[in-house]
Amino acid sequence: MDQLARNPATATPATRDDAAVRFDIANRLFLRLYQASNLMHKTGTRAVSDFGATTQQWAVLGALSRPAVREHGMTVKQLIAFLMVSRQNLTAVLDRLEGAGLVERVRAAGDGRLRHVRLTPEGDRIWSGMLASIRRYYDDALAGFSTEECVLLFRLLDRLRDGLGRIAGPEGD
Repeated sequence: MDQLARNPATATPATRDDAAVRFDIANRLFLRLYQASNLMHKTGTRAVSDFGATTQQWAVLGALSRPAVREHGMTVKQLIAFLMVSRQNLTAVLDRLEGAGLVERVRAAGDGRLRHVRLTPEGDRIWSGMLASIRRYYDDALAGFSTEECVLLFRLLDRLRDGLGRIAGPEGD
């Protein structure tokens, strides 16, 4: 831990300057992430609009289309943890997807209280149709990045996500 973090009153001027620079960089970084997130939602929704989907629906369909969960689906709790969303937000998205016939909630064998969410055949068909648009979107968005830069960005964002997760606590509150 640096001197400023331990005791701001005894920090040297150089440490305070370093802290001010770091704060300025952090402030700009989080603003860029906010801007990128807003643009991602706006342009991502446009990318899948022909399918009547939003980025939130895209994320849920994508999570449920993964080979490891495709057959049995995921519990709502697992989806919340995987997507890092609130129960309220996820419930609304699931209600819309279920209403459109793209996902179903099925009772788990052996535990009638537990429900798994999984793609319906129609959800699988829509997801498969969306993949070409999603690939184009990724290609366009990442056109200025090499594969190595994409991997580096992925790793850096993982570290930031982990840091934010530590702040959120064990339940992501």
